[in-house]
Amino acid sequence: QVQLAESGGGSVQSGGSLRLTCEASGFTFHMYSMAWFRQAPGHEREGVAVISGHGSTAYHDSVKGRFTISRDNARETLYLQMNSLKPEDTAIYYCARSRTYGNTDRSGLSGIEYDIWGQGTQVTVSS
Repeated sequence: QVQLAESGGGSVQSGGSLRLTCEASGFTFHMYSMAWFRQAPGHEREGVAVISGHGSTAYHDSVKGRFTISRDNARETLYLQMNSLKPEDTAIYYCARSRTYGNTDRSGLSGIEYDIWGQGTQVTVSS
């Protein structure tokens, strides 16, 4: 069964850090681009960061220089290190698997490119 399970969310003050983890199972992890998305109340879901099977990354402009996406293919785990957090980073964060099999090209940050989603983990940043 294909599954993604996020953990690591919580409440922090502005300027703090959190590390999100997404454990994958049921598919050949290293052959797919993986991404983090977030959705805040009253806002559309947005792509935060993506990483190809080989480790090529891309970020939403709002998190460049603050967030780092990484993966451990041996552990079939995806990570998102979030530093210098701001109140506007408050959202439910989801990990997602690309629809496209293959670890050469990197998928983008549009939700339509992803077909498997985790249940989400809440991140709350207070000022």
